[in-house]
Amino acid sequence: MKRLLFFFLLALRTAALAQDPEFSQYYAAPLYLNPAFAGTTTDHRFVANYRNQWPNIGRGFVTYAFSYDYNLYHMNSGIGFLATVDQAGSAGMKSSTINFIYSYKLRLSDKWVAATGLNFGFGSRTIDLNKLVFGDQLQFDADGGVPTDDPAAFNLGTANYFDFNAGMLLYNRTVWLGLAMSHLNSPNRSLVSESSELPLKTTIHGGARIPLYWGPHSRDRTTVVLPSFVYKKQDKFDQLDIGAYFMYEPVLFGLWYRGIPIQQNVKDNLSQDAIVFILGFQFERIELGYSYDFTVSELGPMSGGTHELSLRYKTPIRITAKNKKIQKMIPCPTLPKQK
Repeated sequence: MKRLLFFFLLALRTAALAQDPEFSQYYAAPLYLNPAFAGTTTDHRFVANYRNQWPNIGRGFVTYAFSYDYNLYHMNSGIGFLATVDQAGSAGMKSSTINFIYSYKLRLSDKWVAATGLNFGFGSRTIDLNKLVFGDQLQFDADGGVPTDDPAAFNLGTANYFDFNAGMLLYNRTVWLGLAMSHLNSPNRSLVSESSELPLKTTIHGGARIPLYWGPHSRDRTTVVLPSFVYKKQDKFDQLDIGAYFMYEPVLFGLWYRGIPIQQNVKDNLSQDAIVFILGFQFERIELGYSYDFTVSELGPMSGGTHELSLRYKTPIRITAKNKKIQKMIPCPTLPKQK
């Protein structure tokens, strides 16, 4: 019975982790959101993200991400690299991925650009056996200090897998709309001999940049509102993030709601998840962001909420006459600074 209970709890944990980690500051993690964002900047772009979700509940979920991308102007393309590490629970469940990204941009008119992106990844999933306590250990030591002979311990291994993702993006200088498809090959991430496929995830996102001043005189600083949304569906789970940024350079505020209120008490879904508060600063080369997710689901304040940090650093590329011409032609769909 103890062995069956162990596998039952392991199966529950596997099901709970069948969804991808997420970032509340999703436009501060552009390559994670959509591979078509690779190369949509005029600089070398480095991004680091940290997220600590529900720290008061069994050590919660901690996610790290690092990315780099660059615009290949002469090829109408972009290249990128993305690495992520996701840790969950007191048992040390860890998922790590390394992704290589390529995007291609097609100019549709004087104002509109379409981009497509491909993401080729390799992932690994492990669990720390030293942090697990098996049935035969409980007979002698509740802390698990006695070595186990339980066959269940020897059935756990490391899952290595390939992962393929794709995305599309349509944008101009004020409006953008994107679609991303993740885990097209439904990789198997099971730590035992059974199958635990990562389901296909569909992400639809979009937004607009709306200045709040239309006067005849130019201003060095103008308040800008950037409403946007992200809708994600993965297996039976779906989620909607909707809100807006308010930017007055160099300060950026954001307010978001996560959940689908019309789906009250739907199985496998959180109809009301969190309200997200974001504070950021945008300077010439460095952008900093902090967000806090106030949990409004049944977990409530006892979860500890969610803390998230983002750091973006841009370093200029070598400017040539050809690059200047192309830079004027290709708008950037990310959250631009005031000009």
